[in-house]
Amino acid sequence: MADRVRAQVLGRALRVAADRAGAPSGVRFTERQLYYELCRTLLPVPRGVRRPAFTVPAPVRYPDFLAALADHGPVPGLLTPEPARRSPAGRHTPEPDLFDYGLPRLLVCESDGIAQMLRANGVPMESACPVLSAAELPLDPRVAGMLTLVERATIYLLHEASADGLTFRDRLPGLTDVPAGVRVVALGLRPRQAGSLHLTHLSGPPTDLESAVDPWERAWLRRGRFVEVDAVRPASLLRTVHRLVREVRPRGTSTQWGRVRASGFLTWPTA
Repeated sequence: MADRVRAQVLGRALRVAADRAGAPSGVRFTERQLYYELCRTLLPVPRGVRRPAFTVPAPVRYPDFLAALADHGPVPGLLTPEPARRSPAGRHTPEPDLFDYGLPRLLVCESDGIAQMLRANGVPMESACPVLSAAELPLDPRVAGMLTLVERATIYLLHEASADGLTFRDRLPGLTDVPAGVRVVALGLRPRQAGSLHLTHLSGPPTDLESAVDPWERAWLRRGRFVEVDAVRPASLLRTVHRLVREVRPRGTSTQWGRVRASGFLTWPTA
């Protein structure tokens, strides 16, 4: 009986979460983004909570979410995961002169699912910024060459709030050649930023990252906590990524998107 009631509660919450994940204008989202939206639906953080920084544990197990999703049926806007693209970007382009143009910006995501989500929502076209994942590296040498044709070309990095994520920038040269003179800017997510947004954390083996100079972040990592970029609201992620890679400064912090910026996540790069 208890299992049946739990399944009914999860089913109702999942319907609400699916509507919220696609808001406000038919955003397409990943399975994991839907999972975190379900977590927020079941365990909402009170509005106006700013300090101290904290993350919240997941109120539902992922297998239980998958079972509820299977019972729910098709979800509008939910992306079907695809294998990471293995051929270098641009290899099959029908435009023979593509590589003669300069490329001012490139976004590399640690998560392949997030890269697929950003592409599905038109970020490469809207922001004039190709989106790749770490699994799709190394860069085609011709694409890397395009970065050298413009002044202050930038490779932006979007990573998890984890020990691996915090070292993503340092590991990038081992994944692909970075042309001399090209900036590499990490946009986040850092543990402190995840705490400011009160995102849902998962648990794994404790880690001790010496480069985590922030005492709060180091203690947080030692507890075995990590936060995926999927835990950020899909619409917030899209809007803030677009603003940063296009270098559009927001006018204030009174809106939801401004609060995301104020938290430190995806803030104006200074590198």
